[in-house]
Amino acid sequence: MINPSAPLLDEAIIERCRSLNVPLLLDGVKAAGIDIPNGGCMDAAINPVERGMIVIGTALTVETQDGDNFPIHVASYSQPGDGYVMVIDGKGYQGRAYFGDLIMGACQAAGFEGMVIDGYTRDRDGNIELGFPVYSRGFMPRGPVKKNEGNINTPIVCAGVEVSPGDLVMGDSDGVCVIPRKHIDIVLEKAEEKLRYENEREKTIAAYREARRNGGPLPELAPKWVLDMLGR
Repeated sequence: MINPSAPLLDEAIIERCRSLNVPLLLDGVKAAGIDIPNGGCMDAAINPVERGMIVIGTALTVETQDGDNFPIHVASYSQPGDGYVMVIDGKGYQGRAYFGDLIMGACQAAGFEGMVIDGYTRDRDGNIELGFPVYSRGFMPRGPVKKNEGNINTPIVCAGVEVSPGDLVMGDSDGVCVIPRKHIDIVLEKAEEKLRYENEREKTIAAYREARRNGGPLPELAPKWVLDMLGR
């Protein structure tokens, strides 16, 4: 089944995400009390090809299996790329790589923000040279097969997370998260609250470090919530 892509998320949402990171978004999910599988966090095995890669965008979903990359080819050539992250449910298949730097290069040329796959890729060095964000379970040099068209832009489960076309996808050096479209506003609000808290904590830690260095009186280092839990 091949469906049209969901509308792109508003650019203001993407810009807000640029000030955040994956851990903060996941903290936002927790603080908002949203009940979604794994809190929106993909399996720990899903990592960037190279540390420092960052991807933010609107989910374009692909479902395939058994190392069959025909659906990925179809999605890369038949769907709009600009602003989308291709999220591929490859069922964690280990026997073949689903794609290498040729498909990556084609998706990059088509404007895709990046690719996430519950499966394996190859051509690691070529991927790094492209500078194109790709997240996978790791590397497998054996090439893919081409058989079925699979499903494009249907709800999928990728690395333990439900993903619908149009959801928010973000990946960084810590991993990948997916925020359902209907929950984005509250999650961003809570994530930004956590960011403000972390900024204040960093100031407190810096002040404590400086006081120790100078031999002055030490400010309280423990967070208030720790003191409250200890009854102090």
